[in-house]
Amino acid sequence: MGDSDLVSEGQGVGPANYRTLAHDPVFWKSIRNTAELVGLYIPVSLLLGLAVALLLNKPIRGIGFYRACFLVPFVASAAAEGLLMAFVFDKDFGVVNGLLTRTGLPAQGFLDDPSQAMLVITGIFVWTQFGFNVVIYLAALQEIPKEVMEAASIDGAGPWRTFRHIVVPSVRSISLFLAVWGLIDCLQFFDLLLTTTKGGPVNSTITIVYYVWQLAFEYFTAGYGAAVAYTLFAGSLATIVVGLVFGRRKGFLL
Repeated sequence: MGDSDLVSEGQGVGPANYRTLAHDPVFWKSIRNTAELVGLYIPVSLLLGLAVALLLNKPIRGIGFYRACFLVPFVASAAAEGLLMAFVFDKDFGVVNGLLTRTGLPAQGFLDDPSQAMLVITGIFVWTQFGFNVVIYLAALQEIPKEVMEAASIDGAGPWRTFRHIVVPSVRSISLFLAVWGLIDCLQFFDLLLTTTKGGPVNSTITIVYYVWQLAFEYFTAGYGAAVAYTLFAGSLATIVVGLVFGRRKGFLL
């Protein structure tokens, strides 16, 4: 592994970058934040996506408009959405704090509060991405044969039993796919951070991808940043392989 500032010629430093990595508190903080993002984002986005897909799978007036509304945040620019949310959650002039103070509730720090910033960022991320889950789940629900649903209704199966014994088994493989997709999204999480918190306050929202960018293009330690990137690649590959093997053994995949 070489060490480079992206301007001068790099120098070989052997495994020194990896030894430094093991004792880097910001690196471990970025790992914890990324793990927290994964742990919050994946279950919330899957459950919310399936719930909305079930609602949109019903014959209601204007269904095309409602479907489009949930998809728009996914196809919009993440950078633009980040700038918008930075204004909405601004602690001094934001819309949310304005509504809170009007109702007599105390204003919150949101993106400027280390104890709240990661939760707010995760909420914004869910809002921007779960529309993809809605579309995929909706397609899976529409593939369930109507005869099966009608037979369940004739047999007296209520909504809960129908959901548990027909819907859930029908979307298991789709759920695994969306979980892996969500994991990849979390590991690539960058745009919203760049336009909102920039990893702050006090590294409370820094993720491993943002740390790689920061090392290479803010601190100009490209060699060390590459060491972090290779570590991210190895960890991501191992996690995805384990998830797919687990899914195959449990019958989520054919």
